[in-house]
Amino acid sequence: MKREFSAGGIVFNDKGQVLVTQHSQNKHWSFPKGWIDQGEPSKEAALREVREEGGVITEIVDKVGYSKYVYTLNGEKIFKVVTYFLMKYQSGDIADHDWEVSDIGWFESEDALKKLSFSQDKELFKKALKMYGQR
Repeated sequence: MKREFSAGGIVFNDKGQVLVTQHSQNKHWSFPKGWIDQGEPSKEAALREVREEGGVITEIVDKVGYSKYVYTLNGEKIFKVVTYFLMKYQSGDIADHDWEVSDIGWFESEDALKKLSFSQDKELFKKALKMYGQR
């Protein structure tokens, strides 16, 4: 089975809202994330992907954890591991996102939990909320 490694961010702004994106192809709601390029550290990949898919520049606060799942692409099963980092918004505009995102927004915690498509994302978000509240 093929393996893929990605990194992304659970980004909070100064109002305590979190950035959630809708993927343009499969329409699920999640956090900005993407492939780690060969030789690229996961932190750098996460910052880059949040900039590309979220339109914002961020600062990493801490590592939240991992999301692991299997999906099928062109008949091939792929095992994917996504490393998520807790991030703090620095600058930029979410309207500057790339083509991979069809919708995007800053959401209050309760609304974000309702919006997120996957249970693993919801669990990671709850962990990030606790981590963010302790800072």
